[in-house]
Amino acid sequence: MIDPLFWLGLSLLLVATSLTAVLVAALPALQELARAARSAEKLFDTLSRDLPPTLEAIRVTGLEITDLTDDVSESVKSASQVAKQVDQSLDSARKQAQNLQVGTRSIFVGAKAAWRNFTRQKPTKRNNDRLLSNEQPLTLREREMLRPENRRIKTEVYRANDGYNDAANWETNFDDED
Repeated sequence: MIDPLFWLGLSLLLVATSLTAVLVAALPALQELARAARSAEKLFDTLSRDLPPTLEAIRVTGLEITDLTDDVSESVKSASQVAKQVDQSLDSARKQAQNLQVGTRSIFVGAKAAWRNFTRQKPTKRNNDRLLSNEQPLTLREREMLRPENRRIKTEVYRANDGYNDAANWETNFDDED
């Protein structure tokens, strides 16, 4: 066989040639990789400059939304309380209106009764209805006779007396009335 040193040299030459070919082939790829790295660095710089204020703005917006949500819920609660107060005021107004209606009706009834009493004809004063201090009190029958609705006109008194006092003529008087 041939000398092992030859094979060692040849293999070293092939390895060096392969490495050179790989290096020549990798140079454009490494240049593109360097250019991509610079672009990535620029992107990261831009992100590091712009992203924190944007994230801060998003955080502040989230806090503002939370505050607005709390304000809206408080407004809804206060609106519900106002609605309850309005409902209570309407109920009390309804009760007051009913009381006013009853009071007004009572006033009108009282005024109507007063007007009737004021405009009615006054009965004439009768001295015979009242007892004088020196007279004796009247009996119940006498008081009943003094009332105007129990008084009879003279023709009724005579007719009644004729019928009862004349015992013999009661049948003829009865026939005459028919």
